[in-house]
Amino acid sequence: MEQFLKTLIGDTLLNHVIIAALPLVFILLYALVAIYVEMKMAAHMQDRLAYMRTGWHGVLQPIADMLKLLQKEDTIPAAADRIFFILAPYIVFVGSYAAFAALPFGSSFIGSNLNIGIFYIVAISSLVVVGIMMAGWSSNNKWSLFGALRAAAQIISYEIPSAFAILGVVMIAGTMNLQELSAAQTGGIQHWMIFGGTLSLMKKLIVIPVMLVLFVVYYVSSMAEVNRTPFDIPEAESELVQGYMTEYSGMKFAIFYLAEYANLFAVSAIATVLFFGGWASPFASAMTGPLWSTFWFVAKGMLLVCVNIWLRWTLPRLRVDQLMYVSWKVLTPFAFACVLALGLILVW
Repeated sequence: MEQFLKTLIGDTLLNHVIIAALPLVFILLYALVAIYVEMKMAAHMQDRLAYMRTGWHGVLQPIADMLKLLQKEDTIPAAADRIFFILAPYIVFVGSYAAFAALPFGSSFIGSNLNIGIFYIVAISSLVVVGIMMAGWSSNNKWSLFGALRAAAQIISYEIPSAFAILGVVMIAGTMNLQELSAAQTGGIQHWMIFGGTLSLMKKLIVIPVMLVLFVVYYVSSMAEVNRTPFDIPEAESELVQGYMTEYSGMKFAIFYLAEYANLFAVSAIATVLFFGGWASPFASAMTGPLWSTFWFVAKGMLLVCVNIWLRWTLPRLRVDQLMYVSWKVLTPFAFACVLALGLILVW
């Protein structure tokens, strides 16, 4: 893609702007699809119809909701810190959007082919916590502040088992470059990291159970990091009204939700690269090539997003003490034990 644009318009500023804007277009289209899929999945699980009026089976309802939010009045509380209140949703979105720069959407399209790609994503996504804290504090609302503090504690706590899970995969792959990691898993489903990558058969038999545990640890941690049920304590309507978003309206409110859905795909995409082959086809030689690689990457990511939606409408919300217990006393010890076991296996 980048080479095509350079050939078409040269290596100019416009070329870089177009490359940077492509993930934004993807996020906007994906968010509309994800909202529709979530509402329909939730409705069918609860034996109801959901969207039906706007368009065929309600397919245009997410667009109608977006247009409605664009027209809503953008209110700012009189006692709020105006500058931080306005900046907060944009900082949250920037933290989510910047992570897309290092995601390998295909064998021929990646925003920035960094040697420390996964480290960059873990680091830049932490900017979301800063934005959430700004939103809660600047609103001058106790419920917003409570929600922001809960969100910060939750995200920081679950980043630890998540980082351990990522470390386990990096130990086997020997690289933090996500493009190289995806390329190393080509050649069929048997080369995916969830099945031990390119290790010998003897080591695979030992490593596969460890990788399955690491995937569960990472996936549960990612659900907590994007504040999805059963880890939606920061937005608990029955306790905190709407958490750190209580005082927001109009497009600022919509930007928070757009960032949440962008983050949801980002963590699913990371799981795809780390455990399920990235853009690599599950078949040894069939359905490969630049377009197919992008298809496989997006399809795997969307499948994990759907699983996340399924779990959201299945599980009840945890209490705050249960949420911290799961992180510090369940996921972190399991992840640490898995990393230690992988180290011993690789040395052996």
